[in-house]
Amino acid sequence: MSRVIALVGSLRAESVTRRLAETAASVAPENVRVDIFEGLGDLPFYNEDIDNADALAAYPAVDRLRTAVGDADAVLLLTPEYNGTIPAVLKNAIDWASRPFGDGAIKGKPTAVISSSPSANAARWAKDDTAKAARVAGATVLDDADLAIGSILSAIDGKHPRDNSQIAGDIAAVVSALDAALVDA
Repeated sequence: MSRVIALVGSLRAESVTRRLAETAASVAPENVRVDIFEGLGDLPFYNEDIDNADALAAYPAVDRLRTAVGDADAVLLLTPEYNGTIPAVLKNAIDWASRPFGDGAIKGKPTAVISSSPSANAARWAKDDTAKAARVAGATVLDDADLAIGSILSAIDGKHPRDNSQIAGDIAAVVSALDAALVDA
C-alpha cells in the first residue's frame, strides 16, 4: 500500500483547503492511503540555530513532521493563496522537511501540489511558489499532476468538495499520479 502525506497550508479547521485534503483521502485508489498531517501550526519557524537534537527536544512537532514525511511514499501539498503566494505555515513545513539540506525527509519524494481560491485565478501563484519551494527542497515535483481550482466556493456551493464530482475526480487523478510515480520509480 502506498502512503501519501498531505500537508495543508491553512490552519483553519473548516478551511476549504483542509476539505480538499479530506477529499484526497476519500477518493484515493484502494491501494493508496492519504494521511493528513496534523500539527503544522505547532512548528516553530525554521531556524538553523535550533535545528539540533538538544534544541529540538522542545519542539516535538518537528520530529513528527520529519518522520511523517520520511515514512510516506509521496507528498501532497495543498495550498490556498495568501497575498499572492504560499502561506507561511506551508513554506515553513517544507523548510523543516528539507533539512538537513540535501538529505531531508522530502528529498526524492514524488510530490504534487493542489491549490484553490475563491477567485478565478485558482491560487496559481501559490501553486507555482509551492512547487518551486518543494523542488528546491529536493522533492520530485510532478508538474503534470498538479491541480488549480478556481472559484472554489461557487463550485462547491456550501457542500464538501468530495460532493462535486469534477473536483473529486480531478483530485483522485492527482493522487493516482502520485501512486503511478512510485510504480515508475
